[in-house]
Amino acid sequence: MLTESRWKHQLKVVAHGQLATLIDDAASYLQSKILETPVEPSPMLSRILGVPVWLKLESLQLTGSFKIRGAWFRLSRLTTAERACGILTCSAGNHGKAVAYAAKALGIRATVCVPSSVDGAKFDGMTALGADVRKSEFPGYDDTEVWARDLAEREGKPFISPFDDLAIMAGNGGTLAGEVLNQAPEARIFVVPVGGGGLSAGFAYTVKARQPNAILIGCQHELSPGLKLSLEAGQAITRLPAIETVAGGVEGGIGELPFEVLRSRIDHVALVSEEAIFEGVRWMLREHQYLIEPSAAVTIAACLTGSIGQLRAPTAIVISGRNVSLDVVRRILS
Repeated sequence: MLTESRWKHQLKVVAHGQLATLIDDAASYLQSKILETPVEPSPMLSRILGVPVWLKLESLQLTGSFKIRGAWFRLSRLTTAERACGILTCSAGNHGKAVAYAAKALGIRATVCVPSSVDGAKFDGMTALGADVRKSEFPGYDDTEVWARDLAEREGKPFISPFDDLAIMAGNGGTLAGEVLNQAPEARIFVVPVGGGGLSAGFAYTVKARQPNAILIGCQHELSPGLKLSLEAGQAITRLPAIETVAGGVEGGIGELPFEVLRSRIDHVALVSEEAIFEGVRWMLREHQYLIEPSAAVTIAACLTGSIGQLRAPTAIVISGRNVSLDVVRRILS
């Protein structure tokens, strides 16, 4: 008889077989709804790293981040009954803004629970799109999600995870990777931010399926390294203590489903400090004249600090979002 843990693991393994189909479905569904964001060469990073480097500017996407991909695709798969009662989700900001946008387009009522530390620009963006935004008493994502899941159960609404969901993984990371592979066909190394794993897992699945020898580098905050700790433990570390950071999108534990994909597909985890993240934001403004959010700057920070290691092949770097408040920008620039 299978133990519960082995049974869950086998379910996850079977579920991964759905990802390829879901990624194709997501790409087809989103084709006329979102932007194909540009890939731009980075001469300065190419000189620093010694290999050709391209930036995938998902910061120029609708709602200001990659999250619209997974949110819109996931909501499109709701049943009629689920649409009627509305949905509830939890977000550090970008997923909530994307859900609010997609829900408005689909005529679905959306409730978004956010940590007390949520970036002001992201909070305002969600409310402007008509979402019922509820701020928790907790500064971290993980504690806020526990509270949000309890609310969803009490209010009888389906809970939409921002990362621990195959459709989210397919939309966020799967479709994004497909674009990068087509736009930068020479790339063999891929550098991505890692929070809960919705982007990185779908991205890794697609890249490794098409280029088995590709190198995947995940970038995390050194004080909240959910993926690194999970790889060391051999199982998903789904909750971590809250940390004080302006990079809320990469704070907290990793989802169980994303970890099952990543554990055999990630090649290296690069950790960066808060100050290195600040410098990543400043560097993008200085060298490329793009304002990006701190959570997106972890990939740039990893390149500038050398924590990604020595690169030996053309490299594509994901810039995941731009949603950041003026107060945080002033703090970073000062």
